[in-house]
Amino acid sequence: MHSPNDSRISINLPDENATIALAQRLAARLKPGMVIYLQGDLGAGKTTLVRGMLNALGYGGRVKSPTYTLVEPYHAAGLDLRHFDLYRLRDEDEWEAAGFRDEFNGQNIFFIEWPENAQGLIPQADIEITFEILPHGRNAEIHANTETGKQCLKQL
Repeated sequence: MHSPNDSRISINLPDENATIALAQRLAARLKPGMVIYLQGDLGAGKTTLVRGMLNALGYGGRVKSPTYTLVEPYHAAGLDLRHFDLYRLRDEDEWEAAGFRDEFNGQNIFFIEWPENAQGLIPQADIEITFEILPHGRNAEIHANTETGKQCLKQL
């Protein structure tokens, strides 16, 4: 793990098990209202990380990418979590018609894939995780944008 300052770290993830281990560490630090952006190419590990966090919180059901539904709600460890995949989000009208704005109530925890497709519609991320596909494994750049995000990173 590389940590040049308290708001950004870089983690090499040589395999899926390393991604799951990161997910377990992150899951232990989630707080209601947190917003986590997940960025990277298709197949980079975004949904794997979410699945790992949910499993670490005790969720035993199936976790899939909400590519077509745009959002999947989960409840685990007394927390309400929302997994958004905005890859197919067309426009602000679709966002508003779905009532997604109401989800951001300060209590739900959000994992948002493809956040750039909803700029101006979603809150700032506490943490942004950008995955890069490497010849062998992945790299995760984790950036904290808020004090809550910095506290999370500090505890990783």
